[in-house]
Amino acid sequence: MGDHYPRIRRYTRIEGGEPWLLIRESVNITFYMRRPHQEVVQAVMRALDVYRQEVGPTTLSWYADSEGDWQEFDTQGWEAIRSELLHPQGANILLAGSPDDLAGYEFSYHGEQSNEFPPREPMCAVIFWLPTEYLEEHGPDRVRDLALKLAAELPYNSGHAGLAFLFPEGVLGTIESLRDECLRYPGLDVPGFSTASMFIGTRVKGVHWLNLLGQPMWGALGGAEGLRSRLHSPGTTVRELEGERGLVALGPWPEAGDVQEGRLLPAYRELARVLEPWLYEERFDWGGFSREDMRQWKRRFLD
Repeated sequence: MGDHYPRIRRYTRIEGGEPWLLIRESVNITFYMRRPHQEVVQAVMRALDVYRQEVGPTTLSWYADSEGDWQEFDTQGWEAIRSELLHPQGANILLAGSPDDLAGYEFSYHGEQSNEFPPREPMCAVIFWLPTEYLEEHGPDRVRDLALKLAAELPYNSGHAGLAFLFPEGVLGTIESLRDECLRYPGLDVPGFSTASMFIGTRVKGVHWLNLLGQPMWGALGGAEGLRSRLHSPGTTVRELEGERGLVALGPWPEAGDVQEGRLLPAYRELARVLEPWLYEERFDWGGFSREDMRQWKRRFLD
């Protein structure tokens, strides 16, 4: 951990019970695909297998059912999960290590097959979570390798890996309680997976430690040669990947930065200026954030 990011843990009590971890700093690896569910689901299943091989086949042992209630499943239960993933009309999947302990291992998938209303192209998105303890134990190279293995399986338009707050998106007031940390640590992302997964299209959701760029963005930016000519921060590397895609890595470790201490993440700011025409903007204001707070958050690497 050291100077790379803070340890942030927020607990709550439910009906006077034991403290329950509600918010934690974590690492996420996310991919967005502007394709229908049936075109990507097999690739998503292969990527899920890659993730489970890395973290252990029994690490994910709970899933949220159609009512939002947590259900435990075993090896045989994977058949039910796979059946749900293969539903021809799409799927929404949430798997976790435990329903009552935010251990940091989670998998989410949102897959759309058609979009008659509102009229837009179908979007699919997938997110893999790791606790920062995994990063500290295995090192950033292991996380980078996992991100690239997952990327190799998926037909993404954009993707990223880096630090983010992990919390149940549906719990009211959660984002409000993070206001000060959001504005202080620009490198700690707020995922907003449920909304971004529907509206991001071929844009990119912010700037992160690892930035996976697909088409049409990679081509429009001039590929590896074009990006190298515009990115000069020490530690920034540009790597071409198969399928006319690429990776922009901002240093050896993911960094949270710290506005109060003047650590403004210049490499992140440099890439944000290059990617500005492609940046996805949050569609909804967050509870507890003023309009000025939202403007500051959205432009934290640009102003």
